[in-house]
Amino acid sequence: MTEPVALVHNKVRLALHPLRGARDGSGPGSPTRPLLCLHGLGELTSPEPPAAADAWPGPVWGLDLTGHGASTRPSGGGYTAELLMADVDAALAHLGPCTLLGRGLGAYVALLSAGARAELVRGAVLADGPGLAGGGATPASPALAPHLPPGARGDDTAPDPFALLELARDVRPPDYAVTFVRLAVMLSGLDAPIAVAAVVRPPWLAAVADEPGVLVRPAAEALARYAREAGPPASSSMASASASGRPSRNP
Repeated sequence: MTEPVALVHNKVRLALHPLRGARDGSGPGSPTRPLLCLHGLGELTSPEPPAAADAWPGPVWGLDLTGHGASTRPSGGGYTAELLMADVDAALAHLGPCTLLGRGLGAYVALLSAGARAELVRGAVLADGPGLAGGGATPASPALAPHLPPGARGDDTAPDPFALLELARDVRPPDYAVTFVRLAVMLSGLDAPIAVAAVVRPPWLAAVADEPGVLVRPAAEALARYAREAGPPASSSMASASASGRPSRNP
């Protein structure tokens, strides 16, 4: 795998991996819209693009989220999905408008990013993977991550134990998740800015799948649709959404 691009986000150093160039033979800097892949809980970016992205015309990138892979592991934990959403924001600032393909934990982070950065996320595909369920809709009992002295991990790419514990218990109320769907629908200018490809659907994802403006499609089919949709300029997104109202559910 090509050496990653280092993104500095506050005190965190993020690894952004170029997985392949555009299908027209141009490199990772191609003007064709990139696909940004977000891994699951405890994983790191694979050296190869996912199979669902085989037909994606633009360059494909993968981001190691904080606490995973070659990205920083903060001392003392404090992980939330919103913290990881800021990782994606840093990647979007570097790459420009992207389509997101998230698995597991990465799917939830992709959803949050699609609502919070609707002008930059040109479709988000939510797929199965580790960390998809999170901690449910309500807080669980407190727990502590095991203490590991410096150097005890042995593997520089091993996930942070704090990340594994805290992000597996991250609270995900369905109504909170739905808020980000509605933001994406209102502000992105896309008919269906979210696509649910996951077979397993915890309560938050079941609520998302039931929302108007959400596709339920296999990942490859959803990506093929987003590859054809450029969407309106960011400046016109809000006006377009206001004029047309909420789109009806796609068949």
